[in-house]
Amino acid sequence: MSELSKQETIRALLWLLDAGADEAISETPVSRLGASRASLASGSTERRPDRSLDTSSRPSSSQRVANPAVAEAVSEGRDQTDLVGRALEAAAQCATLGELKAALERYEGSQLKKQALNTVFADGNPSGRILFVGEAPGRDEDRSGLPFVGVAGKLLDLMLASIGLDRTSAYIINVLPWRPPENRTPEPTEVAQCIPFLRRHIELAQPEILVLLGAVAVRHVLGLAEGIMKYRGRWMEYRVGQKMIPVMPTLHPAYLLRQPGHKKLAWRDLQAVEKRLLTLGLRES
Repeated sequence: MSELSKQETIRALLWLLDAGADEAISETPVSRLGASRASLASGSTERRPDRSLDTSSRPSSSQRVANPAVAEAVSEGRDQTDLVGRALEAAAQCATLGELKAALERYEGSQLKKQALNTVFADGNPSGRILFVGEAPGRDEDRSGLPFVGVAGKLLDLMLASIGLDRTSAYIINVLPWRPPENRTPEPTEVAQCIPFLRRHIELAQPEILVLLGAVAVRHVLGLAEGIMKYRGRWMEYRVGQKMIPVMPTLHPAYLLRQPGHKKLAWRDLQAVEKRLLTLGLRES
């Protein structure tokens, strides 16, 4: 079974479990009308006994044998749901950023964490009221335990400086607090375990402006799945408690290193952010 179809199977089985299904009896569908139609076709008028309420010939629950592959997928789906539930519970109990960091360091449900060197929580100043959200730690971040410290991080520092910010006046986090091995694309279940901590992180930081760096941040914060070029440069909104805060999607520094010609687009986005900072009174003119 491919990884994609495996994830689709798990999601379908979880839906069936929620609907009340708890066992698989057979892989082969049974037509309950086939016998009656065959009798009509042959001209037979013999009345067959109604066995709809006769359970004597039906196998008991203990006699039914579920398909092993289906049973394994159901079990895995339940395990993944439990891990996400534990992450939701752990994140919800945190009342401060310090408690959230401690909860992440205690959480043992993530395979990403087991293979990472450090939990990469955040850098900068949450009191600055502007929050930048990246994708995931790389090798340098995993070693240091801080986000954006490699080559892309140096470019981010220049981007911040271009609008009068630095790490003492801005706050920086990632969607994932742990590096995927060899920087591979994380599995959907691996991301799902991190999202409760991400959302709680944003709630506790209480930013006045949110800047999303790249398509991955846009997908997991706003739930928008198309490419970053569709969203960058457009003000959007995100609910934090009872408040809607402005969100600016823009290009990730790592992307700009590969496509330097698009730096002019990021510069336009940053200028819009600077203007909003002035409008909100977070910066002096």
